[in-house]
Amino acid sequence: MHRTNDLALGNGIVFRLLRWLGILALAGLTACDNESTQRVAANPSPDKVVQVDGARVINADSEPGNWLVHGRTYEEQRYSPLVQINRNNVSRLGLAWEAPMDSHRGLEATPIVVDGVIYTTSTWSRVRALDARSGELLWEHDPGVDRAWGKKLCCDVVNRGVAVWQGKVFVGTLDGYLVSLNAANGEQLWRVDTLVDRDKFYSITGAPRIVKNRVIIGNGGAEFEVRGYISAYDADTGKLDWRFFTVPGSATGPFENPELELAAATWSPDSNWQGGGGTAWDSMAYDPELDLLYVGTGNGGPWSHYTRSPGGGDNLYLASILALRPDSGHLVWHYQTTPGDSWDYTATQHMILADLMIDGRQRQVLMQAPKNGFFYVLDRSNGELISAEKYVYVNWASHVDPESGRPVLTGLADYSEQARYVFPSAAGGHNWQPMSYSPDTGLVYIPARDAGWVHNQAGDKWFELGVDNLGELAEGQDIPPSRGYLKAWDPVTQELAWQKETANIWNGGALATAGGVVFHGTATGHFYALNDQSGEVLLELPIGTGMIAPPISYAVDGRQYIAVMAGWGGPAFNTLGGDEALLAFENAGRLLVFALDGAAVPLPPPATPRGPVPPQPGLSTDPDTLERGRLLYVYNCGGCHGMYGSTPMLPDLRLMTLEKHAVFQDIVLGGLLENAGMSSFADVLSEDDSEAIQAYIVSMANASRDD
Repeated sequence: MHRTNDLALGNGIVFRLLRWLGILALAGLTACDNESTQRVAANPSPDKVVQVDGARVINADSEPGNWLVHGRTYEEQRYSPLVQINRNNVSRLGLAWEAPMDSHRGLEATPIVVDGVIYTTSTWSRVRALDARSGELLWEHDPGVDRAWGKKLCCDVVNRGVAVWQGKVFVGTLDGYLVSLNAANGEQLWRVDTLVDRDKFYSITGAPRIVKNRVIIGNGGAEFEVRGYISAYDADTGKLDWRFFTVPGSATGPFENPELELAAATWSPDSNWQGGGGTAWDSMAYDPELDLLYVGTGNGGPWSHYTRSPGGGDNLYLASILALRPDSGHLVWHYQTTPGDSWDYTATQHMILADLMIDGRQRQVLMQAPKNGFFYVLDRSNGELISAEKYVYVNWASHVDPESGRPVLTGLADYSEQARYVFPSAAGGHNWQPMSYSPDTGLVYIPARDAGWVHNQAGDKWFELGVDNLGELAEGQDIPPSRGYLKAWDPVTQELAWQKETANIWNGGALATAGGVVFHGTATGHFYALNDQSGEVLLELPIGTGMIAPPISYAVDGRQYIAVMAGWGGPAFNTLGGDEALLAFENAGRLLVFALDGAAVPLPPPATPRGPVPPQPGLSTDPDTLERGRLLYVYNCGGCHGMYGSTPMLPDLRLMTLEKHAVFQDIVLGGLLENAGMSSFADVLSEDDSEAIQAYIVSMANASRDD
């Protein structure tokens, strides 16, 4: 069983691959300096100073008009008790106001609402405070993230939001700083460096959580073989209180946490100790009664278990749920969802705490639908597995053994000797987009997907786009088509109650409300209100902008609002389908706020039509060079610029002019456009590599002209 009480614990290629995952944010919107800046309204009101503390969060249901913390409550249920907007009248929902976010990239933040003020984040970790009634900008703070840091990121220059506490606003920045701001005017109070090594590819995209006056924050970067950890800082001073490393730094120590000595026994002695992974980049929850902080950890770095830990082993604490003491960071128990992970099956997905009646007994549970495709219900007091069942198509494991808590492998995902078509994909059956839980229906609403991924342990072709023999790799399995859903899942019976299919596998998070409505935004630029019991569509609002962020609800002056950040990006790339808003309209990032009897939503400007392909330079057409260039382009460029050209976020490289081609090497290797976010790739690409990429781009351009 992968759990423990206190100390009784159980026993260069991926760098390129993850660039394919849509990941590197190569270009920013505008050049800027690296100094922090803030803009304040002419007369910021002193009554905007917020006094949020633990007691107020614990009693959040007594003030349902606020959204005090990331999941509204410490339990992270993302359920609003407000009922003014309900099944009977939600068809009257319209736009109350909108606020531009000055972004054409991914927006992933959960807005925080306290006493009539909204606090949210845009790209590059920029923070804004707005009047929740009107959208008037009260102040904004730009931490001045170095645009060159975009190269060190997994999945776009995104941020998932702030934490608000005792007159302060806290944000983690892309370049690894934790910043405290004055909630009244956005002025910086303190800033601390959370990174243990600034030369490594660490980042922060997740929202901080605050427990017992400690600001809890993790880091991203497992794809780039960094070493994961979670840190707690004093909210008043920024002093580091404790840090828990999630994986050992070596087989023999030193061990920063006593738990790591036992964890080291689950790594083979010849493991790759460059980093190991296990970054805690998103999900957390807290139980004040048990005084347990729950943290989800990420994948291994490198992905391949065969490379990372050749002698085998579970590799604790990768892909695990950790229960820590918030005062000390001491590990109380853990549950590993994917021992020896080789498929990027992180357990960083949203966790929900609830009390459920199971087999005639009230249970304190933790629920998670991690990437690996199984929905887990755990006893949150001790980590005991209550149940685990597939919520999407899964072929890597047949089931989770109820006695050991371990997945039973099928062998269909073992790519140590041959390529395998594995379900779920590395994007997971459910990714970071938060699910929600309604205590009224007893259902969990999951943004889910069916999609596969080809894993291959063959040198530089560890993953190759466009595999032609998927049927052969599927080995006669009944493979479902790729599709996305919003699934209503019964965690007690572990059965599907209903599902709504979506036109794209990437979509936004979910909000459940006491009004009997579930709200959910889609990649195709549609905002849905669904009956929480049946999935019936009660309202569909076309907004013209793809959404990956989750909605929230709040109330001011007796009026209920639904708010969502709209802006397409993150790792959601090249998965186009349906009436795709991101190709029809400009990807104009904005905060949309709805209310009853609001106005029609104005659509963003139409996307600029793609002009004719300009003349191209005469470069190599040698098949081997073009194939090499294709692979290098996929690994290094396609995630941001589009695998085959079309992308709503960054320039279509097929449209480069002869003048731009003339300085191609200066851009790719020399960092000519670094101030605009296009970092130099001289550390990973040679001149020959860059020339092969350029030749491939020219071949794509010429093929587009022929089409």
